[in-house]
Amino acid sequence: MLTSKQRAFLRSMAASITPVVQIGKGGATPEVVASVEEALAARELIKVNILDNCMEDIRDISGIISERTHSDVVQVIGRKIVLYRPAKKPVIELPKAKK
Repeated sequence: MLTSKQRAFLRSMAASITPVVQIGKGGATPEVVASVEEALAARELIKVNILDNCMEDIRDISGIISERTHSDVVQVIGRKIVLYRPAKKPVIELPKAKK
């Protein structure tokens, strides 16, 4: 679970990245989830673009993908979702959470 400070840090990093996965009218299919899984394994922080022809709710899709890939939803803004999952050897160093 991310703190608000960590989430803000990741949002600032995500502002400069481009979407690596697009979701169309099929929604969160197993193939899309597999693509997101691969992208998260390679990058830790990704942006997903939801196309206009997707009829599912964007928040529902973000929850489904987050659950299936064991990642955290950093942000849902417009038709874009930002996801984060730390790698086995994390590259992104998050701010420490207060105890």
